[in-house]
Amino acid sequence: MKKILIANRGEIALRVMRTAKEMGIKTVAVFSEADRKALHVRYADEAVCIGPPPSNQSYLLGDKIISVALETGADAIHPGYGFLSENANFARKVKEAGLIFIGPSAESMEVMGSKIGAKQAVSKFNVPLVPGTQEALRDVAEAKKIANSIGYPVLVKASAGGGGKGMRVVNAESEFEESIRMAQSEALASFGDDSVFIEKFVGSPKHIEIQVLGDQHGNVVYLFERECSIQRRHQKLIEEAPSSCLTPAVRKLMGEAAVNVAKASNYYGAGTVEFLVDHELNFYFLEMNTRLQVEHPVTEQIVGLDLVKEQIRIARGETLGYTQDELKIHGHAIELRVCAEDPMNNFLPDIGKLVSYKTPQGYGVRVDDSFEEGMEIPIQYDPMIAKLITFGATRQEAIDRMKRAISDYRISGIETTLSFGTFAMNHEAYVKGDFDTKFIEKYFSPDLLKKTNTELNEAAAFSAGNIFFQYEGKETKTIENTSSNWQLRRK
Repeated sequence: MKKILIANRGEIALRVMRTAKEMGIKTVAVFSEADRKALHVRYADEAVCIGPPPSNQSYLLGDKIISVALETGADAIHPGYGFLSENANFARKVKEAGLIFIGPSAESMEVMGSKIGAKQAVSKFNVPLVPGTQEALRDVAEAKKIANSIGYPVLVKASAGGGGKGMRVVNAESEFEESIRMAQSEALASFGDDSVFIEKFVGSPKHIEIQVLGDQHGNVVYLFERECSIQRRHQKLIEEAPSSCLTPAVRKLMGEAAVNVAKASNYYGAGTVEFLVDHELNFYFLEMNTRLQVEHPVTEQIVGLDLVKEQIRIARGETLGYTQDELKIHGHAIELRVCAEDPMNNFLPDIGKLVSYKTPQGYGVRVDDSFEEGMEIPIQYDPMIAKLITFGATRQEAIDRMKRAISDYRISGIETTLSFGTFAMNHEAYVKGDFDTKFIEKYFSPDLLKKTNTELNEAAAFSAGNIFFQYEGKETKTIENTSSNWQLRRK
């Protein structure tokens, strides 16, 4: 494998390119007209414009991307995440074109891409499932009987869905038919498939996922868990590894269940198995994401593996080269998604120019981004600017380092989620690890953020005032000798 086309944009495109460069592999970037000056375009060895800004006229044009790969002499395509990363038809066409798809097989994607199909597949491997249907709903009357037997509240979910789309909580039988209709309509509009199913609604669970890696020789391991419970609109904002609530015994059970999920679909490559976990640490299979996750850096930090490198090695047909017993957890890592969103206004996306942009540095701090000062945040794509990751020997050290890194991050011109990150890192529930997917709903409000910001400003002003009064009236001295102390001590 000598050249890879990255069928994506932004920070994940850069992330893949950097690993490829370390491995001596050339890279090809594709870009829309909105991304002509983007960092991933400048970093790649070659770059080709594939269309106008809208995704359906550029980054979602699978046939055109494959054509560019062939024209530039690429051996393989890495899809990143989002866009075409979980499109089984695209993966199949890549293979048919004589190229390597850096990801799982199209067949594995198809099994796990359908939530109903995934539940049916994993049920044969004794993976714990949330009580519910394992087939698409055909008859509303029959569905009502099932819902009554499960007990309300129930959750109506789109089989092909994600990101909270095509999902409705039904609290009573009187709401059932309308909720089904709305979920089907939204699912059809979002995914072109109106298949929905129902399952027991697990109130206020924790959202914990297991990273798995499998090679093409039947070896599968789990790289422990990520805690992903802090979310808005069913999308994650803060992730960490490992979880603060799992016992070693539960961790092992969840890891083995995740491996079984992978084996249920003959999976190879990097994948993530998501679980709902209740307050008694009972866990239930939710879904499998057949790609690299946005939050993969926290796993990399605690296990010491470059997951993109592992993806490339697996795609080349190499064996994993390590066993489950050789994998250990080292320290703790936290990731904050720095998004162009306004926490003071229900996390609504914000657009504009990065008037100032300076990333934090120092030991245990990592920033995966794709912006620099003066660049515009495009309206056509996901509002994530960067992923801010901190690492420490302990969870508290990772939290303290995150607070410091957030305070060192300089962004102006747009609103971001940095202030929410500070709020969360200082909240008692987060510090204790006593939180679930309702964290924002339970604890956060714009008024509290205003109060936090005011207190921080007052503390800064008080500190500055103390320094001023400490030195007021004192005579200042000018140091005549311009030699450094280091030089003076050598003499």
